[in-house]
Amino acid sequence: MHKGPLTIGAVQTPLAHIAQRWTPSPKILRRAALSAIVMTVVIIVTGGAVRLTGSGLGCDTWPKCTDDSLFATPEQGIHGAIEFGNRMLTYVLSAAVGWAIIAVRAVKPRRRGLTRLAWAQFWIVMGNAVIGGVTVWAGLNPWTVAGHFLLANALLTVATVTWVRTREGDGAPRPRVPRPVRKLSWAIVAVSAVLIALGTTVTGSGKHAGDSSDVPRMPWDWAAAAHVHAIAAWVVCALAVAMWLVLRVVDAPDDTRARARDLLLVVLLQGVLGYVQYFTGVPELLVGAHMLGSSLMWIAVLRLALSLREREALPLPTTTPRDADALTSA
Repeated sequence: MHKGPLTIGAVQTPLAHIAQRWTPSPKILRRAALSAIVMTVVIIVTGGAVRLTGSGLGCDTWPKCTDDSLFATPEQGIHGAIEFGNRMLTYVLSAAVGWAIIAVRAVKPRRRGLTRLAWAQFWIVMGNAVIGGVTVWAGLNPWTVAGHFLLANALLTVATVTWVRTREGDGAPRPRVPRPVRKLSWAIVAVSAVLIALGTTVTGSGKHAGDSSDVPRMPWDWAAAAHVHAIAAWVVCALAVAMWLVLRVVDAPDDTRARARDLLLVVLLQGVLGYVQYFTGVPELLVGAHMLGSSLMWIAVLRLALSLREREALPLPTTTPRDADALTSA
């Protein structure tokens, strides 16, 4: 009896398999993207807590906690528990990012740009885990500590953009305000990024080195670095006030004006907090609150910039059942 040639069906990836059988609602999609933002802020703040409690070398190696143990040991005390706990939160962050990747991939029709944004978060998390390990190996070198923090903010950037894009379509961006206003918003983004980077120079030269041992510091005066940081903060504040006023003059949409108001409030509160901690000897609790404020300010900056344009949904493509099967198995 003659047998026909054997055929091998298309092999699906696990994500394609999920996408073929499940479509998240818009609310689930937004919540999945938001969970990545929340966990990124948590990991930034708890990473600061590790440094502020002097637990940066609570686990003295990486990826293990000690040469002989993957976990913190009783001999390492509270510092080991704090550092190891922060490492464990990286897995929670990874789960949140994974949830965002799954939800974005399962959207119909498939949104490739949004999927790339979600996957970018995964690679940033992996890269920052390695930098965190290098930071431990380098004995909390302030330059690697700064890089670790800045890459966490890069993750926060991509997570926020992903979250905003879940509420939009994939059409070409269309401006909602005049071009000079959009330029002002990008000036705010640029100066805010400089402000955050300058904050690492204050941290890198200040007294909260992350461990009680002889940890190297950045080679300049802490007070001078704080003054330069404050100047950048005043520039951001002035630009935020200007944006709030300009948006009222050009009769911008209500949601955009609300974003400008939110940014102005966060910047003012962050400025007050910065001065209070400076004149009170930078107590640990206020420094931690300032780190939280930094994350909230950056989210507000990005949301304002992204609210100045809109994207409509692309028209649904006309596909045959065979085409649909090929798309879901890709």
